[in-house]
Amino acid sequence: MKFKNLKWAVLVMAGVFTTISCSDEFLTTQFKGAVSEDNYYQNEEQAYSALVAVYDIMKKESGGFENMIAMLNAGSDDHYAGGGNESDGAGIQSFSNYSIDPSKLPGSFWSDYYQGIFRANVLLEKLPGISMDDAKKARFTSEAKALRAYYYFQLITQFRNIPLITSTLTVDQYYNYPQSAREDVYAQIEADLMDAIPNLPPMLDITTEAGRLSKGAGQAILGKVYLYQNKNAEAAAQFAEVNGTPGGTSQYGYKLLDNYNDLWIIDNKFNTESILESTHTYQSNAGWGNWGSGSDEGNTLNVMVGPRGYSASGAPAYETGWSFNPVTVDLANALMGDPRFDATILDMNELVANGQASYVPGYQDTGYFLKKFMPTHADLTPGGGDVVLNYRQNTYTIRLADTYLLEAEALGGTGARAQALLDAVRDRVGLTPVPVSLENIWKERRLELAGEGHRWRDLVRTGRAASVLASRNFIAGKHEFWPIPLRETENTQIQQDPNY
Repeated sequence: MKFKNLKWAVLVMAGVFTTISCSDEFLTTQFKGAVSEDNYYQNEEQAYSALVAVYDIMKKESGGFENMIAMLNAGSDDHYAGGGNESDGAGIQSFSNYSIDPSKLPGSFWSDYYQGIFRANVLLEKLPGISMDDAKKARFTSEAKALRAYYYFQLITQFRNIPLITSTLTVDQYYNYPQSAREDVYAQIEADLMDAIPNLPPMLDITTEAGRLSKGAGQAILGKVYLYQNKNAEAAAQFAEVNGTPGGTSQYGYKLLDNYNDLWIIDNKFNTESILESTHTYQSNAGWGNWGSGSDEGNTLNVMVGPRGYSASGAPAYETGWSFNPVTVDLANALMGDPRFDATILDMNELVANGQASYVPGYQDTGYFLKKFMPTHADLTPGGGDVVLNYRQNTYTIRLADTYLLEAEALGGTGARAQALLDAVRDRVGLTPVPVSLENIWKERRLELAGEGHRWRDLVRTGRAASVLASRNFIAGKHEFWPIPLRETENTQIQQDPNY
């Protein structure tokens, strides 16, 4: 069975892996039928299912209403929150206008990643006692460590101080568990990745292993971890291993696609530019009853970004959506004339003016929509469940153009290799070279990766957020991090970010 489809087998044992938040639920496994911790983790098949459950949190990028891409887009200068009205999603609205507080931030942005960490910790504790092939056991261990590192990286880049938990805890231990210093969390992330990378495969068989971590993915994550700590030399070294010769095929088989538009073909999954993906499918037949429960596997970002009430006559066959993440006029203007505009932005203003389509403007409407993830008629599910909850487009967590530009940045935006990396990204879309500099690299990242959830973090880590987002009420020293969700500070030792 393909790895990306084994998730559905795990759903049968949902009671083993459903631990949702930092609470009693987070720390105690719930069991159904004959499945319990005592009679589970006995063989390779069960270990594999447990590993898939650790991977399942990766869908947080674009699954469910509270997904990372839509949320991070909303806080940037490239998108508004949008939706139906100013109260449509308190969390995403308050992040977009920087009125966010502990009561408004959805708890899942904290608890989902701790759920993944909990699953990884349990598997890492159980693996030594499982009778299975040693090489596979080493690989499972490496994947669990790399995923734990990635989930901690997601947390430490969004919250100022978090608990560092690397073993299973009792309820009493959790309620008395303190937060850790940021440098300690980063040290654990680095240690996990350094342990994991040697036992990850250089390449994957996408017919049987699509969606799993490879050595290149591990190094790309580590490169980002170093860059976020301003360890630029270490970051550049990791990215160079991933990227290889700019414009060529790397040692791991990565290569920029010849056609930028091909990145957004729904069934062009796990292509040569893809380093790590958040995977989706219609096969879970998700409905409103289980949407957001963890058992739904569709891409919700798709329906979120589509125009409301879309109707076409001679225009592309898109499906109607909820009008979240409308593109700002500023981004539309920045991309105007760029070869990537048509793949990135749907200009509804033009379609309406030409009598080709109509729609119902939503909140903060600009007439520009995020085309990369627009729901299409071709992506409608042939299965059960509710149509809008079962889109199957994968989203890129890391792709090669991203790591090219990050390496160029880590090199200080200077030198022949940095120039070649920037040139390769531009040449792919037919643009002529520009002199390499940090400013030109950041500009290229904005246009190349528009709408993919990178812009807000790029602004924060490079110190530009306060000036760029001043009109959104961004406060320097505060809004670089989210507040800890209110429920996580109740009856625990977890202290709220003092700026909130």
